[in-house]
Amino acid sequence: MTDQGFEHRSAAVTEMPDELRRDVRLLGKMLGQVIAEQGGDDLLADVERLRKAVIAARRGEVSSDEIAAMAADWEIDRAVEIARAFTCYFHLANLAEEHYRIRILRERDTGDHVLRESLAEAVHELGQERVAELVEGLELHPVLTAHPTEARRRAVVTAIQRISGRLTDYNAPGRGATERAEDTRRLLEEIDLLWRTAQLRNTKLDPLDEVRTAMAAFDETLFRVVPQVYRSLDAALSDATGTRPPLARPFIRYGSWIGGDRDGNPNVTSKVTRETIQIQSEHVLNALETACSRIARTLTAAAPFAPASPELRAALDAVVDAHPEIVSELATRSPQEPHRQWMLFVATRIAATRRRNLDLGYRAPAELLADLRLAQESLSQHAVRQAYGELQHLIWQVETFGFHLAELEVRQHSEVHAAALEELRAGGELSERTEEVLATIRVIAWIQERFGVTACSRYVVSFTRSAEDIAAVYELAGHALGSRGVVLDVVPLFESGEDLANSPRVLAGMLEIPQIQQRLADTGRRLEIMLGYSDSAKELGPAAATLRLYEAQEQLTAWAAEHDVKLRMFHGRGGALGRGGGPANRAVLAQAPGSVAGRFKVTEQGEVIFARYGHTEIARRHMEQVTNAVLMASSPTIGSRTAGAAARFRPLAEQVAAASEQAYRALTEAPGFPEWFALVSPLEEIGSLRLGSRPARRGLGAPRSLDDLRAIPWVFAWAQTRVNLPGWYGLGTGLASADSLDELRAAYAEWPLFNALLDNAEMSLAKTDRSIAERYLALGGRKDFADQVLTEYDRTRALVLEVTGHRRLLENRKVLSRAVQLRDPYVDALSHLQLRALTALRTGDPSEHERERLSTLLLLSVNGVAAGLQNTG
Repeated sequence: MTDQGFEHRSAAVTEMPDELRRDVRLLGKMLGQVIAEQGGDDLLADVERLRKAVIAARRGEVSSDEIAAMAADWEIDRAVEIARAFTCYFHLANLAEEHYRIRILRERDTGDHVLRESLAEAVHELGQERVAELVEGLELHPVLTAHPTEARRRAVVTAIQRISGRLTDYNAPGRGATERAEDTRRLLEEIDLLWRTAQLRNTKLDPLDEVRTAMAAFDETLFRVVPQVYRSLDAALSDATGTRPPLARPFIRYGSWIGGDRDGNPNVTSKVTRETIQIQSEHVLNALETACSRIARTLTAAAPFAPASPELRAALDAVVDAHPEIVSELATRSPQEPHRQWMLFVATRIAATRRRNLDLGYRAPAELLADLRLAQESLSQHAVRQAYGELQHLIWQVETFGFHLAELEVRQHSEVHAAALEELRAGGELSERTEEVLATIRVIAWIQERFGVTACSRYVVSFTRSAEDIAAVYELAGHALGSRGVVLDVVPLFESGEDLANSPRVLAGMLEIPQIQQRLADTGRRLEIMLGYSDSAKELGPAAATLRLYEAQEQLTAWAAEHDVKLRMFHGRGGALGRGGGPANRAVLAQAPGSVAGRFKVTEQGEVIFARYGHTEIARRHMEQVTNAVLMASSPTIGSRTAGAAARFRPLAEQVAAASEQAYRALTEAPGFPEWFALVSPLEEIGSLRLGSRPARRGLGAPRSLDDLRAIPWVFAWAQTRVNLPGWYGLGTGLASADSLDELRAAYAEWPLFNALLDNAEMSLAKTDRSIAERYLALGGRKDFADQVLTEYDRTRALVLEVTGHRRLLENRKVLSRAVQLRDPYVDALSHLQLRALTALRTGDPSEHERERLSTLLLLSVNGVAAGLQNTG
């Protein structure tokens, strides 16, 4: 890299928009300057040499062997510095693309036409009356999880966010020369700090670290963006939003597994769960207090122009009697401003709630809402814009987040419950694990007493095989609490192919459980179940798992209609394509007809949280897209169209799925495959990245079978090898088994499920690099496995292109295609550095000191490849 930084680009640069090219060049030039300042011109020259070589290799001018030799020639410490350089570049390139995406979103929002996949488009397509009906039952329930797929340290994320702010300043129109010079200096300062920030964690995260990390997304984005989404819906439903009572009701509810999911994670204890809800409450009450104080400070409407209603005046008089010292101060600060006085008093009460001042604080969100609505009703008589503007946003925020921020959900494995009950029924001394199960249920009861039932009532049971697994939780609650009550909504999680097929039978058995019968009566016959995408995909392969999940949804929808149950399906989707990931809005539209019914609950995991909620504009767009899809999927017209396509193409899909699953199992269940996978990938080393508090494996030692391995490291490790096997393997064999190419093309064109399956596979194939993958696969010493994988890759790639009609991968997705093409050479550089380390660790005999340095290089390259591919697990 010259002093111009990462400026030179491959042929794909001609497709890069001017604004994006400008930002990438600016940030790359500054990174090059920082590297030269800290590491010297010789380091910059080595980085540049590798960069030019990998670009030339993409043109066929340099061989892969030449690049491998170059990477092997460097001292390990020098290779580490080069890996750091490419990793920092990816962070900056990702940031530049994020800014460009935001710029495009703003440019498209001209007001002349409705935006695609927006709430306004849903109203335009379905009609105001129909959407207004759907809004009455609309539920969007994202659930944040701590699944360890965010490879970046929080310090790195924060550094990137600071650079983002400086880049915004730098690009602001109308900046003078002095301001521009200062913007440049500050950008360089922040990039310098990013370069000097350690990319790898030195200590393993504990669950409360994960809780605090998630709180950043709430503090910086979610709290502000939720009322903006409601406002968009309200504006789409009718004119004059902000001058009338809102037509949009709050339909978003956040949940969280962070600090509550103890399945396979002994670090999540009852104490952690208790502390988690307290941290959540502290953050939301802080946010509510700040918002209320801000509104109060600006609400300077004087009494002659906005007189208080008799009800508000009476409330102020009552406060004078109860809290004369507070009201005296407020009256002095805001004379003749009754609404301001009231809102300042409300802010004081929120602060008292946070400090646990029981005399002054609110006992429940309903009390706060009553006070806010009192002010709103008073203002609506004389100052309608003040009534339904920012004050309405605050009301929506209280309705959405309450005093607990997100519903904390508990998850535990069914076998843990069975073992605990066996001990309890036998009598005698209880094990520590059983005591912990009982303590967890007691904490749920404590949370409900303090924050209300909605703060924590869902208890997810992993690997539910029968209704007895659900009844076990209620029996354990009896042991934990005796006659003391607790509300539990026990949620079965169906993960394997067999469990998905048996799910209606399990639900039928659940209807016989007295506690379930009571909850159905109390909730208007609402019931929730969870579908696991990760383990089903790992077991069956992408094509068969997709169809099996669809069939389960069809069966469950029919079962719910037959038993008069309002069933909500909770979709446990990962961030990566091999774990059910992909564009969330398209996933909604691909669900079985009738299964959405205005209700959609889904996990938001790891790196996906910051990708979707790291910036307010992107978060708002994401939430509008998903809500649009939920509304459209709930339309009878679209449901009927999807049902017709499903009926026509079902035999074809079953044929594709069966052949695909057979090919997938022939590889993954072959003797020696788990050991081979561990050799050809950085699977063993990924645990050293300290991505989260949860162990990567269910057992100890090398995996004897895929059952021992969690889905996240399975997907993450394959991504590092540039194979991305979980996203496409077996699909080629499945497509080849079909009798008619025309029928496959028709299914792709007409059936959203089949379309999403092929498009997601195409995305995964586009991030696969065959030549580099070959080098990884050769490390395992099993040419038969390597040939099997590469043959299936060639077959799948060819047939996906043939069915979609594309001449090249991602031909119809220009933005994503450009991003992949531009990153590929730089990911190649990190892959070669990773291969150098992995080869030495797998086939050499390094000393302990050298092994430590090689591991550092390997982990840095893993971190960088994750940033370059923009997905992990």
